[in-house]
Amino acid sequence: MNVIEVENLTKVFKSHVKQEGLLNSFRSLYRREFKEYTAVDNVSFTIEQGKTVGMLGANGAGKTTVLKMLSGLLYPTSGAARVLGFTPWEREQEFKRNFSIVMGQRSQLWWDLPAADSFLLNKEIYAIPGAEFLKRRDRLAEKLDVADKLHVQVRRLSLGERMKCELIGALLHSPKVIYLDEPTIGLDVVAQHSLREFIKEFNRENDTTIILTSHYMEDIEELCERVILIADGKILYDGGLPGLVNEYATDKLLKVNFKEAVPREELEKFGTVTLFENNVVAMRIPRTHAPQITADILNRFPVEDVTIEEVPIEDIIRVIFKR
Repeated sequence: MNVIEVENLTKVFKSHVKQEGLLNSFRSLYRREFKEYTAVDNVSFTIEQGKTVGMLGANGAGKTTVLKMLSGLLYPTSGAARVLGFTPWEREQEFKRNFSIVMGQRSQLWWDLPAADSFLLNKEIYAIPGAEFLKRRDRLAEKLDVADKLHVQVRRLSLGERMKCELIGALLHSPKVIYLDEPTIGLDVVAQHSLREFIKEFNRENDTTIILTSHYMEDIEELCERVILIADGKILYDGGLPGLVNEYATDKLLKVNFKEAVPREELEKFGTVTLFENNVVAMRIPRTHAPQITADILNRFPVEDVTIEEVPIEDIIRVIFKR
């Protein structure tokens, strides 16, 4: 069953343009100039219940704008969307009770109060029964290892501890759909791993539908079965990570350990040499000719060991963004 359905969703922002200087300030009072910017351009996709989908894109690609429209924070310029059977921007109470959004660069917690006080506010907003509220809060805090931090002022917590408390606040009402907008931004590798493991377990236990945006490919590779690649507001790719590699990776990585020294110029005939030292050579070779090139090298030179690998996902994404 499709929990999220998006059809031809478009969002155009209109902003006032004013040249510098006092004279131009006066002119803008009588004749204002505007510029339109298309943040999301005719986007369509569906997501089934219980799936975790990664949304990739450079800064300004339109990822966060899509999430804001799907959460009802923004009205689209055109197009349609249904989340849990509701139109998000109509903001029906039943819809608002069943979704949650966590933004890594925005906080829902009161800075000068302990997180426990902010959780009490959420309890009242979502009308969570007292016993059920305490049970959920304590279980989530224990799993995220912040049970001893709930009564500490938020401003005194580390970034990782704050993000864990943000997650607790977003999950107290057991939402069926969760939008995670760069939840691990700025965290160290230990905190990132802890959050990823928690999200993975929560999704498995609750069959929650999750859309995740992140600039860390480890988040996408570990959590997402499917990725949606957005550039300039348009969807470039929608499918699994292996398909993304097959579609956009033109090279493979070949690493060879030779038994004796081999002239570099001979190897450069096969591809781009990226490492050449101590009889160890790394090369980028054309993907379509990888089997033939490998066979030629094995036949022509004394080889001790050889490995062929895919180009890292983050390198592929970086190349796409540059284009």
